[in-house]
Order: sequence, then C-alpha cells, then structure tokens
Amino acid sequence: MMMMNRAIRSVVACNNRRLKASSGGIGSPRSRLIHHSSPQLSGKSDSKISSDIEHTPVQTLNKSPIVQKLWKTRDQAKRRVMGKLTMGDGEYSEVSLAAAELIAEGRKGEYEPPSKLGKNPRESEVGIMYEFSKDQYLLETYRNPYGEMRFGKILEDLDALAGNIAFNHVEGNPLIVTAGVDRIRLRRRPDINANQFLSGKVTWVGSSSMEIRMKISANEDGSDEWLEAYFTFVTLHPTTKKAIKISPLIPETDEERVHFELGAVKAQAKRAARKNKIQIGRPLSDESLKIDARAAQLLEQAGPLLKMPSLADPNTILMNETAQGNAMVAQPQARNLHDRIFGGFLMRRAFELAFATAYLFGGDKPRFLEVDDISFDKPVDVGDLLVFKSRVLYTMPDGGNLGHYVDKHDGLPLVNVEVEVWVTCPEQKKAEVSNHLYFTFALPESKTCKLVLPANIDQARRQAIRMHADEIQADLRP
Repeated sequence: MMMMNRAIRSVVACNNRRLKASSGGIGSPRSRLIHHSSPQLSGKSDSKISSDIEHTPVQTLNKSPIVQKLWKTRDQAKRRVMGKLTMGDGEYSEVSLAAAELIAEGRKGEYEPPSKLGKNPRESEVGIMYEFSKDQYLLETYRNPYGEMRFGKILEDLDALAGNIAFNHVEGNPLIVTAGVDRIRLRRRPDINANQFLSGKVTWVGSSSMEIRMKISANEDGSDEWLEAYFTFVTLHPTTKKAIKISPLIPETDEERVHFELGAVKAQAKRAARKNKIQIGRPLSDESLKIDARAAQLLEQAGPLLKMPSLADPNTILMNETAQGNAMVAQPQARNLHDRIFGGFLMRRAFELAFATAYLFGGDKPRFLEVDDISFDKPVDVGDLLVFKSRVLYTMPDGGNLGHYVDKHDGLPLVNVEVEVWVTCPEQKKAEVSNHLYFTFALPESKTCKLVLPANIDQARRQAIRMHADEIQADLRP
C-alpha cells in the first residue's frame, strides 16, 4: 500500500508540473497526429473520394468519422508491414513511421523477437483532433439529446485509438487483443462546441501485455485534460494464438517513469486479486473471508425486504427490482478490422443501457462519472445473438469518494450499474458471458437514493466483491 501511495503522489506531482509547463506531448514534432475531416464537408472532388474508398477497409463503414480515420490509418500501416504498400503510398504515410522502419529492415510481417533495446513511450504516441467548431457533421455525430457529449461514441474512439497505439509499439504484425479496460473517468463536462484533442501512448509493458493511457484535452498540447482512460492489450502469435513477448518500454521523462511505476503497481494488484480468487479445494484467503463476512452482513440487512416487505425501510430496494435488458443480433456493420464485433460497439451499447438503468432507478438524469474493470472474456462474432443485462449493483445514497480527478460529485448519491453481455445460442441451449462492465453515475438533482440490497447469497457476494474492488481502485486514484 505504501508503494501505491508513493506512485500516486508521484503521478499527481508530475501532472502538476506537466500542466504548468504546457509543453511537449502529443503536439511535438515527434508525435503522430492524425488529421480528420468529414468527406461531406471536406470539399474533395468525386474522384478523390472514390480513390479514398478504394483504399478504405469495408469494416470502417457505418462507424464514427474518428473510428474510420483511425482504422484506415492502422490498415495502411499494416499493409506497409506486410509489404503491400511502399513507403510513399497513401495519404497518411507520415503517421506510420514505425511501420515504415520495419519495411526498411525487411520485416515482411513475420513474427520477430522483440528488440532487446526496447522502445520509448513517444514512439507509440498517437493523437487526433475533434474539430467540432467547424465540422457540423462531426458535431452532430457526437451530440446527445441534451446538447452534451455522447460518451458512448467516445468509448468507441478510445478502443480504436488504443489499437493504433498498441500496433505502433509492437514489432512485426502480431495479433493485438483488448484484454480489458481498467478505468475511464471524467474530470469535467466538456464543451461540445469547442475542439477537443484525443491522444495516448503506451505507459507500461509486461512480458506480453501493455497498458495504454489515453486522455482528451481541450488543447492540443495536452493541457486542460478532462478525460483519462487505461486500456490493457495482449499480443498473440498470429498463427498459434499463444502469448508472445513484446518490446520492453524505456521511459524517458519523469512523467513516463511515474506512469510506468503506477502501471507496475496495478499489474501486481491484479495478480494478487487472481491469486485470492476462490477455487474449489483451496483454503479461503483472508481477503476472501472478509468478502464473505461482508456478503453475510448485506444479506442480513436485506432480511426485512425479503421476509416482511410491507414493514421494510421504504428507502431500500432489492437488486432484482432494478434489472433492465435488451437483445440484438450482431450485424456485420459492427465488426472490426479482424471481422469480429468491435469492442467499442459493445461498450457503447452497454453504456447506453447502464445510463437508462440509472435513469429509471434514480428518477434523475444521471451524470456519468467513471467506468471500471471492463472485461473481454469471450470474442463476439457476426451473427451472434447478444443479450445485454443490467442492474444497479449497489448505491451510495450519501455519496462517496471517487478521487479528486473525477467530475464534481461530493455529497451526490452514487449509483453503480453492472452490465453483462451474453452470447447466446438458442439452438444449442447455450449462453456465455462475453463482457462485464461497471459504470458509476451521480444523481445531480437528488439529495439521496434508495439503498440496493441483495435477494440471495449470490447477489450478496457480487455486491461485496464489487465494493471491495472499488475500494482497492480508490487507493489507485490520485
């Protein structure tokens, strides 16, 4: 815990120095800046648009303009690695310097052992501008019914950008897979009528996994940051699908070293959590015993609702009564560059269901604060029948502490919503969970909300486990 606190203090101090300096970062000449313009408003000739379409992956159709641009850039970088394009081909050759260097060294997409020398974080850095101030098509794409930012679309962009960043760090052309999302949180409400800048880079590397930190800022130099996100990717051999080693990371600046240390602390915490997971035939750890004791207390607290509901506290409610859901068939228009369903699409659909769940529960338009611990347990294929299930997992009627970074929430009732994505096969009478997602919302116009309690021991344990995980995450919140 002392190590965690030192790392967190270092992050805060380093961020303060960076904001004061307001220099370097993604806007530097060394970074890769991807320029976006909507075809509808760009003034391109018909022949130019036709030429662009010929080199655009079909998977980019029906995606947001930002995702389209990021995927087109990554596709062209992969083509260079595979030897299908020359260094001068393509409108975006300047953003794929690492891939062009692979061509120069004669690496035609075959797996190569990682460089012993490692890579610097800036070599993976990528940024893209949201030009809301002059692009009405882009503005309309990201506007929600309340005239604010549609954060579900931002989740799609984060997933797409993270893939580009991961590709810039690896060597050759391995299979890059999203393993999970550790945290996405908001510092404040952005102005959707002003330009915004999305950027990110690799901040920590293990043996075959890497952590990527992304942020959205009001300024291209990285200042006035209002969102941060941490994604974890793993690299697999394209043929055997086994984990492969990747280039180590060599932090250069104080900020990069601090983020690297924090990434190592979080990786250690994940390993400890996996070790403490309950397994049949193995003695319970002290942590598991504490979770079980907490679950028993929660179930005891729910006793009046279960046994004599007419006499129970009217400010309490059973978890079952907060459940919502919907179902859909995964369409080919939602697939990614690997022809599987785009993880960003699943996150957006889950977010929109979570928002509606919190809205129906609280009777107050919820304010999104953060999402923690998104897992990608099973890939989703085109044609899969998906069932999205949501419920309010637990609440903090008197408010809670999510860290000073998170948008103003002191004293506001907080609602934690769990969403599960199920891949079902009616013919085989089979269903598997592909994703777990946990969202936290505030109820800005409410003084309190109902306390959610479990209806059985399974729900009680789910509550206790999530509460415990969020408390551990709180220790990592600078």
